[in-house]
Order: sequence, then C-alpha cells, then structure tokens
Amino acid sequence: MMHPSQEIYCEKSKRLRGKTIVMGITGSIAATECFATIRELIRHGADVYPVLTEAAAKLVAPDALEFASGHAPVTELTGKTEHVSMVGNSLSADLFLIYPATANTVSKIACGIDDTTVTSMATVALGSGIPVAIAPAMHESMYRNPAVSENIEKLKSWGIQFIGPRTDGIRAKVASRDEVVAWTFRMLSRNYLSGKRILVIGGRSEEPIDSMRIITNRSTGMMAAALAERAFDRGADVDLWMGGCSAQLPDYIPTRRFATVSDLISMVDDIDHDVVLVPAALADFTPESIAKGKISSDDGFELNLNPVPKVLPLIRSKCDTVVGFKAESGLSAEDLIARARSRLEMYDLAAVVANDIDVVGMKSSSAHLVTADSSSDISGTKAEVSDAILDYCVSRL
Repeated sequence: MMHPSQEIYCEKSKRLRGKTIVMGITGSIAATECFATIRELIRHGADVYPVLTEAAAKLVAPDALEFASGHAPVTELTGKTEHVSMVGNSLSADLFLIYPATANTVSKIACGIDDTTVTSMATVALGSGIPVAIAPAMHESMYRNPAVSENIEKLKSWGIQFIGPRTDGIRAKVASRDEVVAWTFRMLSRNYLSGKRILVIGGRSEEPIDSMRIITNRSTGMMAAALAERAFDRGADVDLWMGGCSAQLPDYIPTRRFATVSDLISMVDDIDHDVVLVPAALADFTPESIAKGKISSDDGFELNLNPVPKVLPLIRSKCDTVVGFKAESGLSAEDLIARARSRLEMYDLAAVVANDIDVVGMKSSSAHLVTADSSSDISGTKAEVSDAILDYCVSRL
C-alpha cells in the first residue's frame, strides 16, 4: 500500500528528485514547523529522514513525523550505527539539515560534543564532507550571546550554511519553510551564478492623480518574483526592487519597494550589480499635477500628462549587462522580435525579452529572448522562462 508521503511526491516539481535529506530536529518549540517543511521538500522530490533529539521528541510526536516523511524517525543511536549509515559518506545523504537548531546544539557542534543524535550526526557529516545547513531558533538574547555568536562564526568558517534566523527584537525565529526549501535548492544545485550580484526590477509603477486614483499598467510581478527566486537558487546574491504587484514575494530575498517612476529613478544610483533584469511595467506618463484629496466623481476634470524619463538608459549607465522586457499585443512573432531588437539597439541592452501581454497574470508566458545577433523562443512557465534568461546571463558572464 502506498504511504501517504508518496501521494505528494514531486507534486510541485522534480527539482529535488533523487536527493536524500537527513533533517536533525532539536528541542526548540519551532520543531513544530518541521512537519510542513518535510512535506514541502517531498513535494519537490526529496527523500527526507527525520532525526530527533530526546528534547525534540517531547515537542513533536515521532509517529507524526513518520507520517510526514514516510520514515520512522531516528530517536537514538543503536548498534545499527545510524549516524554512520545515514551521513557517513558522500554516497549517503546529500544534505544534513538541522531545523531547528537550539543555541545548545549550535555550541555543542562547534565544540565537537557528541551527546545527542543530532550532534553525533553533525560530527559525522562534517567529517565525511556532506553539506550541512543549520536553521537556528532561540530567544534573541541567546542568539546575541558572545559565545553563541562566536560559535556560529566558527561553524560558518567550516563551510556550514546558516539559514535565518528572522529576528524581531525578542526572538530569533526559525527560517520560514519557503526559505529552507529555497536554500535546499541552492545548496543542491549547480551554482553557476555564485558570487554574482543580480538585481531584478519588477511590478508596476503607480502615478497618482489624486489621493485615491492612479495611472498604472497591468503587472502582477510574477515574472520578477520567479526571476529572483531562480537566480537565488543558482547561487546569486539577489536584490529585488518591486513596484505594485499581487505576486507573493520571497521573504528570504532583500526587497525594496517603489511606487512611482520617480521613486525608482531615485534608487538607480544604488545599482552596483553584475546583471540587472527589468520586467517592470513602468508608466510612460505622469500627471502634470496631483490634486489634493479626492477629486469629486460628480465633477468632470481635465488630466494633463507629462512624459517621465526613460529608466533603462539610466540603469544601463550603471551596469553592463541589462536585460529589458518588451510587452506587445496582437503582433506576429516576427514583428514582436523586430520591436524588441529596436529597443535593444536604442538602449544598448544585452538582451530583450519580448512577450505577449495577453498572457499577463498566467503561470506561463509566450516569450522570445532577443539579442543583437539571435532570437530564441523561450515560452513556458514563469520558472522555465526565468531559467532560459538566466542561462543566457551565465553564458554572457
């Protein structure tokens, strides 16, 4: 009979298919988040084996984690030498993830102390060269303790990846499920963009008419969010600048918001990136003046518009590799590509992605990647289009 965990296997993607993750769970109340995180990793194809400390077993039931993962959790080390068989060589697990990690566990690992299932697993994983990631969770005063801080820096120097935490002035909260999954993708993928800084500018500008009304364009921000996520997965240091949008934004990528084109222009001097991708839908015009309050709907009014400066030339002056986007409707592929190439030449861009606005908001896009001497159809899901664009950036860099 099929185990319930198999029913969701690769439900979202096959990006972790064939990958084995050993998840060490320690005695933080954040251990209650493990169930959902395990299930999400499985939805992308991972095989997840839980390992519980004695303290963690008081917070999360082993039977619940067996239901979540399809594997009985390791709650003690026996004559089967579970720590050796699970993380003892490069052919066993692909990643040892401690989620969550207490201050106690972090410091024990840094000092080579093996007195729990998780710390013993960490010692063996580090000795066998298996990638190790730690998602700490504790009271913020513990996180700021000099000894804990020193031990975290020591573990980072050993190549351990720390995920989070998210601090709120009181607690150092464990990283979100999405952040843990994103770091898992990043650590288990080929990081062709490692060390490269990528800026994604997306969403729509919103030029105010009065306190209520705006001039804007249609844009969900989904393409920008997908580009930022995929660039992060590939190892890049990513920044996201986002205007108005309805897309869910990744909480693990530094994000700045802008409202108007003028707002965005004021941010351009901060660009010092290797690549800038600009799927933003920016207004070409802004009201000559902004009315105070709300204009009465009973009264007619005239609206005078002024052109706003083009942002792409300003961005291009700050970065050598800029990829613009050209949205059109009802054109043939040949005409769409011609329009894109005209924009590429006008602004001296590295490439332009030409797309049909009739698919705005959909999960897939009809798009062509146009460069000075070639064009290619990169239509597909937002993730697939993002991958094609980033493949081009890799080849250029």
